[in-house]
Amino acid sequence: MTTRPKVAVHKFSSCDGCQLAFLNAGEALLALPELLDIVHFAEAGMLDPDAPVDIAFVEGSVYTPEDVDRIRRIRASSRYLISIGACATSGGIQALRNLGDTRDWVGAIYARPEYIQTLDQSRAIAEEVKVDLELWGCPVTTAQVVAAIRALLYGVAPVKNRDKVCMDCKRNQTVCTLVAKGEPCLGPVTGTGCGAICPAFGRDCYGCFGPAENPNTGALAQCFQGLGLLPVDIARRFLFISNDAPAFAAEGKKWREEA
Repeated sequence: MTTRPKVAVHKFSSCDGCQLAFLNAGEALLALPELLDIVHFAEAGMLDPDAPVDIAFVEGSVYTPEDVDRIRRIRASSRYLISIGACATSGGIQALRNLGDTRDWVGAIYARPEYIQTLDQSRAIAEEVKVDLELWGCPVTTAQVVAAIRALLYGVAPVKNRDKVCMDCKRNQTVCTLVAKGEPCLGPVTGTGCGAICPAFGRDCYGCFGPAENPNTGALAQCFQGLGLLPVDIARRFLFISNDAPAFAAEGKKWREEA
C-alpha cells in the first residue's frame, strides 16, 4: 500500500486570507483527502506543527526571532516548501515598517517597548530559508493552490505564470484603465493570477500579485508622472501590498527620496 503524501499549512504574520484559499476550495478541498493527508492546518483544526511532510505551505512573513527558528524547523522537516501570498513572498503590507526605524515606532506605540520581541524588518520567507515555489497574491487563489498540489503530486514542476495583468485585460476585453481612462494602473508591471478583477470593475490595479516578469517600473513611473502624480504619490503606488518585492521597492524608494 502506497503511503499518501503529507501536507502542512503554516501561518506566520498575516491576516489568514491565503489560508482561506484552501477552505474556500469547496469540492476541490473535499477531493484532496483522497490524494493526500493534511497533518497540520490550525485554521481547519489539524495540529501537528513539527510533523515531517512532503509539502509545506507557509502563509505570512517572518516578523519575530521566534519566527526565524520556526521557519527553519519547518524547512528542515519539509520536502517542498511553498510560500503563499504577498506576506510570505514579499513581506506584505506590514513590510511598510521597513521604510522606517523599528525602534522609533515601537517606542511610540508601546508603553513598555522592552517587552516587544520583533525583528528590525518584516521579511519574506525566502530571505530566511530555501523556497521551492512562490505563489503570489493578496490573497492567493484557490486555483493556484490546487494546481501546485496536483503538479507536485504527479511529479510535474508547477507552472510559474508571471504574465502581466494587462494580458488578462486583453483576454477579457476589459477597457484599459491606464490608456482609456488615464488612471495610474500597475497592471503593466504586475503579475497576473487574479484574473484582472479590479480593471474589470473599472478601477486600477494596485499590484497585489507582485512584480511580473521583466517589469519596466521606471517607464510606468514616468507615465504616472505624466498623468500628474507627485513623486510621493508615485512612491505610494509601488510601496503598498508588495512593497518589499525588489522591483517595486527600488522604484518606490527612488520616488520617495524625490518627494
